[in-house]
Amino acid sequence: MNKNVYLTELLQKDYKETWDYQTDLLQSIIDVKIKNRREKQSNQTDNYFLFVEHPHVYTLGKSGEMEHLLLNEKQLKEKEIAFYKINRGGDITYHGPGQIVGYPILDLENFFTDIHKYLRLLEEVIIKVIGEYGLKGERSEGETGVWLDVGTPFARKICAMGIRTSRWVTMHGFALNVNTDLGYFDHIIPCGIRGKAVTSMEAELGRQVDLEEVKMKILAHFKEQFEVKEFIKKASL
Repeated sequence: MNKNVYLTELLQKDYKETWDYQTDLLQSIIDVKIKNRREKQSNQTDNYFLFVEHPHVYTLGKSGEMEHLLLNEKQLKEKEIAFYKINRGGDITYHGPGQIVGYPILDLENFFTDIHKYLRLLEEVIIKVIGEYGLKGERSEGETGVWLDVGTPFARKICAMGIRTSRWVTMHGFALNVNTDLGYFDHIIPCGIRGKAVTSMEAELGRQVDLEEVKMKILAHFKEQFEVKEFIKKASL
């Protein structure tokens, strides 16, 4: 089993371009798996991890409802916000500057074949990361992602998650609000959950947080939780 992961930093990149790139990577892994089974081979499959920061965009998952987007097409254009219906799980969310988006494209057969465990470990990575800044991240039953003050009237989400898997290969991932402009969440019902707030590390700590520092902490905890052998830096296609 290959536990090395190619790491690609996409910097600021359009959502649709990144989505297409993820799809290409996922398909390249699946092609190897299909060939292995057809030809009774055992070629190694690769794993990838993408970091990216998107321009303003709302994305609606397969289980989402259009009424959770509170802007019409004209308003989206006026505010220069893109919108896509996409093939991940979950409802509607926002991506934008100051947010760290991570897309692990893993062949889970290199790690473990358990989607529930995969999501819980992704959450654990973020819980560990924000814990280093004195923030107590928690899970909220039935609501994927990482929250603060669960079970109180002040519950608020700091990291959204939504994934897709095909033949045990993952795509999409998590979006951690670091220095994110939270005003953009006012135009949606985040994750389709009414009456719950969204927050950021900046809002909680009262200061801007270094994005590169947070990324390094994410990689360190991801490596630990998923027992990654090594991250190998790789340019995009």
